[in-house]
Amino acid sequence: MVDLDYALRHDPPAALTAESTTDQKIEHEKWERSNRMSLMVINNSISSAIRGAIPDSENAKEYLNSVEEQFKGSSKAHASSLILKILTTKYEGTSGVREHIMMISDMAHKLKGLDMEISDGFLMHFIMTSLPARFNAFKINYMSRP
Repeated sequence: MVDLDYALRHDPPAALTAESTTDQKIEHEKWERSNRMSLMVINNSISSAIRGAIPDSENAKEYLNSVEEQFKGSSKAHASSLILKILTTKYEGTSGVREHIMMISDMAHKLKGLDMEISDGFLMHFIMTSLPARFNAFKINYMSRP
């Protein structure tokens, strides 16, 4: 497994010809072996449902680029669903207020990981508006703080 990622770090070597040197043949074989092994590891690491949505490739680096492109769209959809969930989540009283606040904060943290950061002040307004009327005294007390 030494140099397994060789094909991911290096472009494919030129095609072999009758005039290829021994060093070129060794380089080509090294890249080919790494590429085959990398593709095998990648394919065995991805679920079949995801694999079906990614075009086949004989080049491990190109295949990983296809995987990345597939998930760019998925990350946009995930960000949209997180934003919608933050906007529509209301405290139902089934868990503690702390858990409710932590859940919304966690969604905001996930958005930050998707390059969609929400400021702390804006997040607090989302949280306050998600609380029912019985928390009005708490909201007024919090909002009146400097």
